Amino acid sequence: MKYTMLVALAVTAVASGSAMAANELELAKSKNCMACHSVQNKVVGPAYKDVAAKYAGQKDAEAKLVAKVLKGGSGSWGAVPMPANPQVTEAEAHTLVKWVLSQK
Repeated sequence: MKYTMLVALAVTAVASGSAMAANELELAKSKNCMACHSVQNKVVGPAYKDVAAKYAGQKDAEAKLVAKVLKGGSGSWGAVPMPANPQVTEAEAHTLVKWVLSQK
């Protein structure tokens, strides 16, 4: 009985994690992030997996990247600047950045 419950909890956790990732991907699409980025490959901007690798282990990574999402930035990934994203709220920026940093 305990084993069955543990398996059911594990399946539920995996399913909800997948649903959350799908929601974050949809949020990224709706905010036009995917026009310049993809998860696996460089487009105009870096691939999200590369961003996650670059900022892995940095305690202030989320704050730095939220600021870049909201205000824009340049120089971190080459000559093409990232524009500010006024259509993204601060809460949405945190959600998106946490998702980006979870990519592998």
